[in-house]
Amino acid sequence: MQVSIACTDHNLKRGNGDHSKQNATSPNVVNQARAKFRTVAIIARSFGSFTPRHISLKESTGKHTGMKYRNLGKSGLRVSCLGLGTWVTFGGQITDEVAEQLMTIAYESGMNLFDTAEVYAGGRAEVILGNIIKKKCWRRSSLVITTKLYWGGKAETERGLSRKHIIEEIVRAMTYVINQGMAMYWGTSRWTAMEIMEAYSVARQFNLIPPICEQAEYHLFQREKVEVQLPELYHKIGVGAMTWSPLACGIITGKYENGIPESSRASMKSYQWLKEKIVSEDGRKQQAKLKELNHIAEKLGCTLPQLAVAWCLRNEGVSSVLLGTSNPEQLTENLGAIQVLPKMTSHVVSEIDHILGNRPYSKKDYRS
Repeated sequence: MQVSIACTDHNLKRGNGDHSKQNATSPNVVNQARAKFRTVAIIARSFGSFTPRHISLKESTGKHTGMKYRNLGKSGLRVSCLGLGTWVTFGGQITDEVAEQLMTIAYESGMNLFDTAEVYAGGRAEVILGNIIKKKCWRRSSLVITTKLYWGGKAETERGLSRKHIIEEIVRAMTYVINQGMAMYWGTSRWTAMEIMEAYSVARQFNLIPPICEQAEYHLFQREKVEVQLPELYHKIGVGAMTWSPLACGIITGKYENGIPESSRASMKSYQWLKEKIVSEDGRKQQAKLKELNHIAEKLGCTLPQLAVAWCLRNEGVSSVLLGTSNPEQLTENLGAIQVLPKMTSHVVSEIDHILGNRPYSKKDYRS
């Protein structure tokens, strides 16, 4: 399965400002790699119609792995509650060998969702992902691959969501790709609730295929969209949440507690936005709160990153949380969040909210 996600320029400025500067891989190489692996789902900045159906959204557990599986929105697509992201890492921070190690650990742990984008490492992330799947001989039908559209090459015709770039305009393009058998679903990434509703309206009007999910940032310090806006969309049109950055770009791991290490992303010129975020007043306050949150993690017998990931998973409106890791040890640690999830009682969540100075947006979203 493959999901393509198309985004808009104004929604990609923060944290993605380096995309247009990345070197593009030969279009022929990328296209050939894509052709080898049939797309199952497309997440795009696109429009669609949706008729909510009565589908069982009950969480299930893998018999041999303990991985949790949930429906992606109100669609029938079942995805692992934890997915592996390739942004920054594949084709960039890590070697192809390490990428294979990470994917192997993830797959053998029951993970079936792998996220990439046409712009990651100038197209190399998609190629590396595809090559590993081919090498490991994993059944393509057992995987859900999500990819994102918008940033492509350097030319004006190689990016955006125009017909020249992805065949048709947004909703029609996504419908075309699905009808052609290149994908089974599509969704949005970093869209506003108004844009998603507009997409739904257009799809209803022209009898086109609607989006099934929104890929949004969600962590202890970024909550409103996933906890306020998306639940409303879920109940109205069936759009689910696929979230990313559960560790707030590494801030929650504590690696920036004593400053910014020279080898970290925040020290790179292209990640100036992250450096500014860390040294800002809000960043310093967040660091102080993390020390208090660490006490809760110790009481639960887990690490702070595991607590943060489990906190994201405790929201029943979240279909899957995407993990971004650069080494096997980090991935194994984050996977341990599944064992912490049963400990995320309403009392623990309330204690976390008290430390953060937040009031729960909607108690019904919390597990008890």
